[in-house]
Amino acid sequence: MRRGVLALLVLAAALAPQAASHAGHATPGLASPVCAGADGFAASFGGRRTFFLAPGTMLRLKAAIATDPATKAAYGALIARAERAMARPLYTVVDKKTAPPSGDPHDYMSLAPYWWPDPAKPGGLPYVRRDGEFNPDRSTDKFDVTDLEGMSADVETLSLAYFFSDDARYAGRAASLVRTWFLAPATRMNPNMNYAQAVPGREEGRAEGVLDTSRLARVVEGIGLIGPSGKLSAEEQKGLEKWFSDYLDWMQTSRNGKAENAARNNHGMWFDAQTAQFALFARRPEMTRAVAEAFGRKRIAPQITPEGKMPLELARTRSLHYSIYALFAAYDVADMAKCMGVDVWNHADGGKSLRAATNYLKPYYRKVEAWPLPELRPDAAELDELMRRARGAWGEGYPLAPETELKRYFGTAPGPSEPNKAN
Repeated sequence: MRRGVLALLVLAAALAPQAASHAGHATPGLASPVCAGADGFAASFGGRRTFFLAPGTMLRLKAAIATDPATKAAYGALIARAERAMARPLYTVVDKKTAPPSGDPHDYMSLAPYWWPDPAKPGGLPYVRRDGEFNPDRSTDKFDVTDLEGMSADVETLSLAYFFSDDARYAGRAASLVRTWFLAPATRMNPNMNYAQAVPGREEGRAEGVLDTSRLARVVEGIGLIGPSGKLSAEEQKGLEKWFSDYLDWMQTSRNGKAENAARNNHGMWFDAQTAQFALFARRPEMTRAVAEAFGRKRIAPQITPEGKMPLELARTRSLHYSIYALFAAYDVADMAKCMGVDVWNHADGGKSLRAATNYLKPYYRKVEAWPLPELRPDAAELDELMRRARGAWGEGYPLAPETELKRYFGTAPGPSEPNKAN
């Protein structure tokens, strides 16, 4: 009986014409998939405990592989990337070339991206800031951010490949990546960001370093997608939930965590976005509810004007990029809030709202050259994913490029969270 219901769901989803939101749409004629607190979409997604990725869109795209050439091509590209991921070494924090100040190689360490040696000072110390100009030293094997990015991206790729292909090899490799990074005593990362986004000569680690772990949103979803494979044991699943719970405690109690929580720009929003999702995964939904209920007062009201401007992001040398980047974090909170029955998508305070901020950017969709403020690296497609998610939240008043959905769900382009390019 369950198999028959699933077959009907796949068929109906494949025929559904509507665009997908970040969390997916309901399938016409069937009950709408519901993100139910800490259980996520598990009840309507074959036990897959995801929080962003929902059955409607995922099953529709899976069914379309056999009939739609564009979907089939995107699937083929995904499988090719998954095979490359299968061949790469496992990632770990313990093999970086720089020792953290603690002396413990299990402590994560990264360099602040926009800080550079001062050419006027001996040894370049202390470093000086060049906003928007990325220091390539951050991405070397001296630090951990490249491995964190590689692990997160490969887990996402492999878990998607497992879902769309049903090939358990991909789930097994994703499980190995997760096991190595979070659980294995010899290689696991300690659940803290004490030494993230360090600035030589100034700070061993900064509050902004908490942003590095926004990459782990992809890992949480990947763990959910590979759940039916059984490649992670129940004990390992509990160990992963404990790691994220311990990290949440660090976020709430550490000097860097408290400072990031107090940030009034995109950093504060990303702090909330991580807290909201990680808390659901760690089975601490009360934390998600607290974030959701406070978000309008704590983030939307002080950061968005009634015209939809985000002044602290508009002041940057990459003003369009950071306006989009901040909204991705807010959208993530809105999606997690739905899991708790809280509506952040439509929260408005004197005209200040996510929709107002989205509408301020909407005229520059595929017209980024018309953006009137500083933007060091304009990207013609940067608004695509934002508009896709806005369309899912508020309807067809937002443009949807045909390839955007495939890029999101088959991973043929970077996702919305690219913290390695943020401050």
